Amino acid sequence: MATEDTMGSLHAATEADVWDGGTSPYAVVPKKLGMWLFIVSDAITFSALIIAYAYTRVSSPFWPRPFEGASIANATVMTFILLTSSITVVMAVRAAKMDERATTARWLMATMVGGILFDVLHIREWMGLINEGVVLFKNPWGVPMFGASFFTLTGLHMTHVTIGVVYLGVIAWGFNKGKYNADDVEVSGLYWHFVDLVWMFLFPLVYLMSAKTA
Repeated sequence: MATEDTMGSLHAATEADVWDGGTSPYAVVPKKLGMWLFIVSDAITFSALIIAYAYTRVSSPFWPRPFEGASIANATVMTFILLTSSITVVMAVRAAKMDERATTARWLMATMVGGILFDVLHIREWMGLINEGVVLFKNPWGVPMFGASFFTLTGLHMTHVTIGVVYLGVIAWGFNKGKYNADDVEVSGLYWHFVDLVWMFLFPLVYLMSAKTA
């Protein structure tokens, strides 16, 4: 009898130890894992480009310094906008966790507005340089690689911002309609934070280090 009771207890314990398909404390949301893998791979791409730019910049003693006070101020405003958009996307994730769908959509839309403003200011900066004669492999100050490196780095980042705006728009619409959940909002927030972080490297490297000193 004791043996049967012991065997029954062991059998019950074994069944209790088997994961029954519920929430596992070690589980990772597949969408979140996928986004982290994308961020790592994209970070490698940006790192390679930034290292190449830094090498070209340091190895060129007459690297152009075209950014005057107005350009630095413009880039500073762009930086402030992106930092602010990081706050609004955090608020969106918080509202999503609380299942406040309309509020989440509004915060995501505010983040999208920040991304659009960033693109507009960046395009204005591009047009100013193009009007001064800066193209991919030619500019008025020499060092032909200046234009190619500047447009490649900032253009790739601006493309990410634009994709992020569209991405957030889809999530905002879908979450408000009940098609997406809080995990989708959080995953989109991860992407947006990555875009903001990349700019924190580009702003000093591309703008501040090439600011006109005289």
